[in-house]
Amino acid sequence: MSVKIIVGLGNPGAQYAQTRHNVGWLVVDEVARRAGESWRKDGKDAEVCEVRLGAGKVLLVKPQTFMNASGKAVLPYLQFYKLDGDALLVVQDDLDSPFGLLRVRMGGRHGGQNGVRDIIRLLGHEAFARLKIGISRPPAGWAVPDWVLSRWREEEKADLAELVQLGANAAEVWAASGLAEAQGQFNGTDLRPKPPAPPEPPKAAPD
Repeated sequence: MSVKIIVGLGNPGAQYAQTRHNVGWLVVDEVARRAGESWRKDGKDAEVCEVRLGAGKVLLVKPQTFMNASGKAVLPYLQFYKLDGDALLVVQDDLDSPFGLLRVRMGGRHGGQNGVRDIIRLLGHEAFARLKIGISRPPAGWAVPDWVLSRWREEEKADLAELVQLGANAAEVWAASGLAEAQGQFNGTDLRPKPPAPPEPPKAAPD
């Protein structure tokens, strides 16, 4: 039976549960909820949950190491199942994408996301899939660490709920049907308000 791994990045502790940095946890929690499966502690470094998606088993992982040491929680599972990076999807927050944007991609640099940075460091390569959920750059006067650890604003919560649902959909499609299918279905996702249509020009007066 094939095995794939979906890692949701975040920080342990109730104080971080509703922060921007933990959007990866929200997505894998939703995948587990839909499957009717519960999380269990696996050693000190991770919580895991096993689900069936498509024809294979998928191991959901929530690192308990804090963000900067996420690789320590991920690498043992790849080694245990003897998997390459193409069997790994990391669900992450993305500062370089506006809030409301969702993208699936393979490989690439970490973009300043320290959990992804640590996974790349320990794997020794960048060749694994990412599900990137935009949280936007911090507003003027905000430092990046304060922004990623800030809570969602009330006016963002409706769109956040939809993004989490779509993120879970994308993760399920990646696991069941592959990267290309997930990209084709979800890389156009953009929940930002659309600009109003320009007014139509006035009709010419009849002669």
